[in-house]
Amino acid sequence: MKKIFFICLLSFVSCKPIHEKTHPVGNIETPLGSLYFWLHEETPKHRASFIKLAKDNYWDDLSFNRVIEDFVIQGGCPDTPEGFDESHYLIDPEFPPNLKHIYGAVGMGRDNNPEKKSAGCQFYIVHNQEIARLNQNYTIFGQVFKGFDVLDKIATLPTDSLDAPLERVPIKVRVLVLNEKELIALGAAGFVN
Repeated sequence: MKKIFFICLLSFVSCKPIHEKTHPVGNIETPLGSLYFWLHEETPKHRASFIKLAKDNYWDDLSFNRVIEDFVIQGGCPDTPEGFDESHYLIDPEFPPNLKHIYGAVGMGRDNNPEKKSAGCQFYIVHNQEIARLNQNYTIFGQVFKGFDVLDKIATLPTDSLDAPLERVPIKVRVLVLNEKELIALGAAGFVN
């Protein structure tokens, strides 16, 4: 009897389902709502940097500090030369030809360095149907799939002469690890592979 029980137990344990495939998803919470975006596998250095800083809660005291309707909303560090210098490191460019500056694209900011290296901390989200002049000049590492209404609200906020919102838009940045069912529930069906 013990032998039969052991064989049944062994077959039950060995037939355990294999772990579901999961995907990292960027999440930015603001007082105006949340943005969710796919993190592209084609830009592994930028993706890894974003995930690390999000896990370290790096952005929790920062905000969207530059807002230009029909262009971008930008945050992560101050939009000044000093702000760029405060980036802890720079990231070599990654320019896959299929990633374009379209509405909802998430990219990394940079100064005018000739190597086109990105700041480790400064990111932006495109608020335009397409900004072709930025393609192959700034690295895109994600694509918004939920929260376009939030993007529109932030991009249309009143700003001062330096494009800073008159009312601060604080951010909390996280990386969620979601399975395919959770992604589909969020509306990311087209991104699941």
